[in-house]
Amino acid sequence: MDRLAARRRWEGALFLLGFGLCIPAANWLIGNAGTVCVPDGPCLIPVAPGVMAPSGVLMIGLALVLRDLVQRRLGVAWGLLAILAGTAISALYAPPALVVASALAFLLSETADFAVYTPLQRRGLVRAVAASSVVGLVVDSIVFLWVAFGSLDYLAGQVIGKAWMVLLALPLVHWLRRRDARLGLAPA
Repeated sequence: MDRLAARRRWEGALFLLGFGLCIPAANWLIGNAGTVCVPDGPCLIPVAPGVMAPSGVLMIGLALVLRDLVQRRLGVAWGLLAILAGTAISALYAPPALVVASALAFLLSETADFAVYTPLQRRGLVRAVAASSVVGLVVDSIVFLWVAFGSLDYLAGQVIGKAWMVLLALPLVHWLRRRDARLGLAPA
């Protein structure tokens, strides 16, 4: 195996590990970290003036970006396996009352992300990550809120919170794309 292929696999493994860790981190944050924790409910953080969201939204926004990077480094099959494994992890770590909502939202949002990212990635990595993440975060927010609570009352906070993490990750994605081009490190 040449050096670039080894580097691609090593980076892919790091992205996969980060992706996998985002899921239990999101569930831990929801129950333990926020500026206010609702009794028998989530811990909330401000995501915009006057807009609150469960603190776990930050990790879900990051997970959407990392899944795209797993696919870029390790290939489509690994991207799909990451979705399935992430769904199982989501069901395993979600609070009992939210298992179905969490797992279904994760599965559908990551699949939507995959469906948008895959055809766009060759046209531009940053554009593909941004577009697929936006689709994924909206799907995740709608499915989770509707299945868990039968309401979309907190949709704005969910979308804004996840979008912040995507926006914060895009400069890294841009740097990664430029570095890949300089090194001749083609995607998987």
